[in-house]
Amino acid sequence: QVQLVESGGGLVQPGGSLKLTCRGSENMFDNIVAGWYRQAPGKLREPVATITAAGTPNYLDLVKGRFTISRDIRKNQMYLQMNNLEPADTATYLCYSRFGTGTVWGQGTQVTVSS
Repeated sequence: QVQLVESGGGLVQPGGSLKLTCRGSENMFDNIVAGWYRQAPGKLREPVATITAAGTPNYLDLVKGRFTISRDIRKNQMYLQMNNLEPADTATYLCYSRFGTGTVWGQGTQVTVSS
């Protein structure tokens, strides 16, 4: 079964860091558009970071300079390094891959930034 599984979320204090991992069940990041969205309670889901098929990253303005998206094709994994976290970053983070003819989504991992 084709699937994505996120890990690495948790509770962190403002200014802290977390690294999220998105693990694919097969080769889901090689030459494929993929990325991360987040959704906070009562808010629309928003794209946080995207990596193009060629490997070029793009970021939501709010996270530029703080978040870094990357991928390891050999491990079938994608990452989101999040630094200098703010309470406004609190949300469920979901990864996706434009795999095949559709989009595959992970189940999400919760990130809570609070003192």
